Amino acid sequence: MDAFSAFFDSQSTSRGRWTYDSLKNFRQISPAVQTHLKQVYLSLCCALVASAVGAYLHLLWNIGGLLTTLACFGNIMWLLSTPPYEEKKRVSLLMAAALFQGASIGPLIDLAIQFDPSVASSILVSAFVGTAVAFGCFSVAALLARRREYLYLGGVLSSCLSILFWLNFASSMFGGSTAIYKFELYFGLLVFVGYMVVDTQEIIERAHLGDRDYVRHSLLLFTDFAAVFVRILIIMLKNSAEKNEKKKKRRN
Repeated sequence: MDAFSAFFDSQSTSRGRWTYDSLKNFRQISPAVQTHLKQVYLSLCCALVASAVGAYLHLLWNIGGLLTTLACFGNIMWLLSTPPYEEKKRVSLLMAAALFQGASIGPLIDLAIQFDPSVASSILVSAFVGTAVAFGCFSVAALLARRREYLYLGGVLSSCLSILFWLNFASSMFGGSTAIYKFELYFGLLVFVGYMVVDTQEIIERAHLGDRDYVRHSLLLFTDFAAVFVRILIIMLKNSAEKNEKKKKRRN
């Protein structure tokens, strides 16, 4: 947790030194790496569109579930095992993985629609916009920071991810409480937001060292985006449900 506080403290102390010119200063990022980042973010946008199509297909034909999750995992493994020179194949596998990931998230989106159709659209849009804003802000923070400044957070985040895994495993085996579930939800959100920063800096550093695999790098950012979106959507649904319960109690 000290690493997270150090990150936010460093951002708050440097905020006063930021100007419009400093926001445009990418001197630490070479032109070749900037071109690579454009490819990464363009591929990420296409993956998000494919994911939205997958979620829509679930709403039409109810295809999301265990099979689409396994298909997504299988496409990711296939992509990672495919040589970088087979670019078209790897891009197709990325889009397929994003499509199946969207279909896997589809049941959660369907739940949001069935829960309260009158506010479903606002909840979904707010969750997506909130994720996009968080992704944009933390990505810009990573781009403007000194090279390798936040890479040390990777070890901390890996440990936090391990804690989440064992907590989830223990809850499934022995039963969990509401407090543990909330902790997993909010702590998981914090962890994957941290991964947005670390992964962005890792991509930049790898690109400087000659690794220009934009397909794998966009897959890395896509998984972060999807993880944050799911958690924000669940939090918003929980808050909406609690508000509805309070309204019913007041009426009674």
